[in-house]
Amino acid sequence: MKRKKILFVCTGNTCRSPMAEMILRAKIKKRKIKWWDVGSCGVHAQLGGDMAGNAKLALAEAGYAVKPKFAPRQLTQKLIEGSTLVVTMSERHRQMLEECGRVVCISRFCGREVPDPFGGDAEIYRLTRDALESACDKIIDEFILNYKDS
Repeated sequence: MKRKKILFVCTGNTCRSPMAEMILRAKIKKRKIKWWDVGSCGVHAQLGGDMAGNAKLALAEAGYAVKPKFAPRQLTQKLIEGSTLVVTMSERHRQMLEECGRVVCISRFCGREVPDPFGGDAEIYRLTRDALESACDKIIDEFILNYKDS
């Protein structure tokens, strides 16, 4: 069976999308779902950077493993083409990519966009994590578990 991939996209790939990547990866593993992988990138990623410290903190507080050598990645056509579903954090990001195929805004799964917590305090990142957890549960239930190869 061919591997499938969910790609999360935000602006800088330092907060929302890597948090979503690590949350969904953990949830897939916990539920023993095979053949699915998760990645993330940013439309304006600063290469050579790192995940925001408060993003790491919020994930660690909830028991999620954080990649020790996480590095922001720039969105590329190859990443999009290798993805079964591209999930953007805002409608603006979705509109930028709508010509690229299977692209949806995370609001489809959680009822709203996930605001960028960049530069915010730890509590803002906890709220972001909680919204992403809920969205990731719905991505599994509504998309991954119902996915049919065409």
